[in-house]
Amino acid sequence: MRIDILTVMPEALESPLHCSILQRAQDKGLVEIHVHNLRDWSLRKHRKVDDYPFGGEAGMVMQIEPVWRCMEELKSQRDYDEIIFTSPDGEQLDQPMANALSLKENLMILCGHYKGVDYRIREHLITREITIGDYVLTGGELPAAVIADAVVRLIPGAIGDEQSALTDSFQDGLIEAPVYTRPEVFNGWHVPEILLSGHQAKIAEWKMQMSLERTRRLRPNLLKDNDVETNNNKKRK
Repeated sequence: MRIDILTVMPEALESPLHCSILQRAQDKGLVEIHVHNLRDWSLRKHRKVDDYPFGGEAGMVMQIEPVWRCMEELKSQRDYDEIIFTSPDGEQLDQPMANALSLKENLMILCGHYKGVDYRIREHLITREITIGDYVLTGGELPAAVIADAVVRLIPGAIGDEQSALTDSFQDGLIEAPVYTRPEVFNGWHVPEILLSGHQAKIAEWKMQMSLERTRRLRPNLLKDNDVETNNNKKRK
């Protein structure tokens, strides 16, 4: 996989993209992540990439020319499965979306900034708009890093134990069950006895019940959206 990220603040992506699973995946050759400074495609003085919006609103807007030039150059070198714009009003990033994107070969992510981007970019150049939550950030760099992390960790070989990713929260529409490790007792707090029993069938049943209980308590919308609890009850019958 290859991910190209277009930004006016490349320094904001240096740390997130070069540590832990993302760095290991790049070292293994599983993914290439390239960050492009949009100022390199500006023809204006001081490499400016923004201007005042038509209509007299406050703030500055990313111009279409440097974005278009950068995208055209990259698209002349390869075909992109998705050209993503990080926007507060985009689709909400979730696990099924990350799963689907992890199967793609080439992704391009444009990071929003300032007051936004010239809307013609979104109309004619973007294929998908994604948000990581209903709030506004300074720029789209952090959402781009989140998207990359959520996607890359699903690529086979990125995580040492591939089964680990399959048991993460939201993979089956539920929140993950509680996990524990040594010591068995700390400060008077005990690990649930079922996890020490070695009875894998009963442990699996306990984990499912705990996932349902935690999802019902913390994220009931997941049960409503996916009807996971009803389907699980049918399986038990």
